[in-house]
Amino acid sequence: MASNEDVFVIKAKANGVQVIGLTRGSDTRFLHTEKLDKGEVMIGQFTEHTSLVKVRGKATIQTSHGTMESNDEGE
Repeated sequence: MASNEDVFVIKAKANGVQVIGLTRGSDTRFLHTEKLDKGEVMIGQFTEHTSLVKVRGKATIQTSHGTMESNDEGE
C-alpha cells in the first residue's frame, strides 16, 4: 500500500497537458492517460500498479521531493 508521501499534484499551466501513468512490473506499459486544461489540477498516488507518471506539456508538479516545472518548449 502506498503512503501519503507517494501523492503527487499536477497543475496544468496550458491546455492539453498529458499525464500518462505507467505500470510496475517486468514489462512497463501504459496504464492510463489524462488530458488537463489550463488551471485543472490532478491529485494522484503511486500504487502497487502505477510506478511511473509522465507529464507532457506545461505544468507544475508537486511531490514529497519538491516542486518542479515541466514545459513544452524542449528546455
